[in-house]
Amino acid sequence: MPFIEHRQFVKAPIEVCFDLARNVDIHTQTTSHTKERAVSGVTQGLLEAGDTVTFEARHFGMRQRLTAEVTLMDRPNQFVDVMVKGAFHSFVHTHLFFEESGRTMMIDRFHYRSPFGPIGVVADKLFLEKYMRDFIVSRAKALKRIAENMV
Repeated sequence: MPFIEHRQFVKAPIEVCFDLARNVDIHTQTTSHTKERAVSGVTQGLLEAGDTVTFEARHFGMRQRLTAEVTLMDRPNQFVDVMVKGAFHSFVHTHLFFEESGRTMMIDRFHYRSPFGPIGVVADKLFLEKYMRDFIVSRAKALKRIAENMV
């Protein structure tokens, strides 16, 4: 089961970073390269515990839908979203936030399991794990730019 962790310092208050990370509108803005859009569940504004959102996007040239549920919300320290339907066998994405000397450390922890058993494991090694890491890093950098431009 691949595990991706990315850490990003942001020169912005923890509450700003936290709310940007759970904002559906900002999510679609920071993933525009995949033409991501919210199509069901909470489709705009801030996600809360128990909310679900379905995103539609283009990955690997195919239109895909993924539904995630927010299973934990501890503002402004962490929230967790879990895939309930989509292309993965499963995933858990933990978003952690720590304030240090007026800056915020945002940490993404992404555990996932690919579909298709051994074929999925090969896909992870060949391209999927790198693709997912690049996706998470790109989004974190975009959140950083937005947050730092707000303060």
